[in-house]
Amino acid sequence: MKYSFQLYSARNFTPWEEVFKSISELGYQQVEGYGGVYETPDKIRALLDSNNLEMPSGHFSLDSLENDLDATVKVANTLGCKNIFCPHVAEEQRPDNEAGWQSFANRLTEVGKKITDKGLRFGWHNHDFEFVACSDGSVPMRVILESAAEIDWEIDVAWAARAGSDPASWIKEFGARITAAHIKDIAAEGECSDEDGWADVGFGTMDWKSLLGQLQNDTRASIFIAEHDNPNDHNRFASRTMQSLKTYA
Repeated sequence: MKYSFQLYSARNFTPWEEVFKSISELGYQQVEGYGGVYETPDKIRALLDSNNLEMPSGHFSLDSLENDLDATVKVANTLGCKNIFCPHVAEEQRPDNEAGWQSFANRLTEVGKKITDKGLRFGWHNHDFEFVACSDGSVPMRVILESAAEIDWEIDVAWAARAGSDPASWIKEFGARITAAHIKDIAAEGECSDEDGWADVGFGTMDWKSLLGQLQNDTRASIFIAEHDNPNDHNRFASRTMQSLKTYA
């Protein structure tokens, strides 16, 4: 099984030449891009090739997808990225009711149509706020999935859990929509406060052996991305996470 590494996890440990080399040596065969690596796509493509890495997926901002799509797609094509995920919406831009989230989902649908017309796939990547009910009782993640019925979902399992939701139930209900998954762990209460409460996979509180089995059996996911939002040492995270993943296979 191939595992990917979200490059955002190593943003504080550049140069990228060293990051790509270490990731490849640890056994990762893929990486996932984010905004910080798109300014020099030709250089990043050369690093991918020289380290026998692929970039099947990437995070691209909604602004770039709505207002600079041709340039964004050019970057994606240069990097070999076939799966584009929109990863976030700023807090001040988040709707506070079902109608607002339906309108937001319509925006995602329109973006998705334009991207699929160019031969790529498009989906949403969640954080925690999508699982927090609005004042009218609507849950943004459900509204997005039901109102933007044609887009994919890259599930960030740990963010769903951190929001107090049960990721296993979401995977069971919406497995047909899930084409990629972020693999990260939550530290025990009071631990790893200097790393925003995240843990290396297999060293936290989440039952990743069970969750990975569910993702493999009950979803369409073909891309599995290791991530830590704020590690003190990206090599430690990457190494210990890969060791854990090998035991779950």
